[in-house]
Amino acid sequence: MAGAAGILGVAYFGVYNVGADDPHLAPVHAFLTLVRERSIAVRARDLQVPNLEDEALIRAGAGNYNAMCIGCHLAPGVAKTELSQSLYPAPPDLTRVGVDGSPANAFWIIKHGIKATGMPAWGKSMEDPYIWGMVAFLQKLPSLDAEQYRTLVASSGGHQHGGGESEMHNHEGQHGGTVSSGDDHHGGMSTGHADHHGAGPAAEEHHASEKGHATHHETEYVQGETPPAPRTHTHSDGSKHVHEP
Repeated sequence: MAGAAGILGVAYFGVYNVGADDPHLAPVHAFLTLVRERSIAVRARDLQVPNLEDEALIRAGAGNYNAMCIGCHLAPGVAKTELSQSLYPAPPDLTRVGVDGSPANAFWIIKHGIKATGMPAWGKSMEDPYIWGMVAFLQKLPSLDAEQYRTLVASSGGHQHGGGESEMHNHEGQHGGTVSSGDDHHGGMSTGHADHHGAGPAAEEHHASEKGHATHHETEYVQGETPPAPRTHTHSDGSKHVHEP
């Protein structure tokens, strides 16, 4: 009883620091690591692993990984990001560990996520075959250099997994980076800017409006004056992007 009361006291009075910039005490870290590893292993042990050497499966996984994962787990030629360095526990660098010896465990983690780590449960938007594609790609990832990675991503269908895809603004690895699966300025996604806004007259009107915004920004100030701040444009679906001056 005294032990339980002590634990409740530590919790109630905020003794334990839950800040992500203050690592767990060694005993707490060891306990949580054991809980995580055993929980995953027990739940993944009966999974049937498909043929992970299938080239189509690997290509599909490459496109989705590039769009959804490199902000945390990096890619060949991609430096550590603000996100990868700020999360705790730190996300593993998958360019080094790949599936870490267990494709079944990797599948379970991708599908179900891990509580209180920042790892999402991608199974909420991805069917199992697409998740196995990511596992197949991860198994190959540590053997790829930057050029091979770019080539494989470019040969993929980009960010597509049967529905539910959304824009993954992964600035470190995609915007302004070298990784892209097509002409889309949101590199790593199969749906381009035109696809996002739709096609036809409405899309043309939108892009004409954007062009007008750009022209306005270019001409509304003269040399020597302070240029205007970037403007955020909000679309009808609630998504936003910034117009640079």
